[in-house]
Amino acid sequence: MEEAVMMESIMGLIIHSGNTKSECMEAIQLAKAGEIDEARKKIELANEALTAAHHSQTALLTQEARGEKVEVTMLLIHAQDHLMNSITFRDLAKEMIDLYERIKGE
Repeated sequence: MEEAVMMESIMGLIIHSGNTKSECMEAIQLAKAGEIDEARKKIELANEALTAAHHSQTALLTQEARGEKVEVTMLLIHAQDHLMNSITFRDLAKEMIDLYERIKGE
């Protein structure tokens, strides 16, 4: 795989995964303040960023599936770690929004 293409995919993973986590953090803060609808909008933005991250990951997986060697570097491992953490963070943020909604409704 061409190094520039690989670096673009890796950086896409890191950037979009980071954006996912940031949107989720804002969503949690909004839910905490009682702004549940706004929090859910932030989760939608997080989902869009996560989709973009998945596209970056898919580019790498496609190359490897074609038989082109994808070198495993610390940067690639770091990027994958960001992706996995952003998915977990998004799932937990959704749960927290539901909990804040329930608390505010009581």
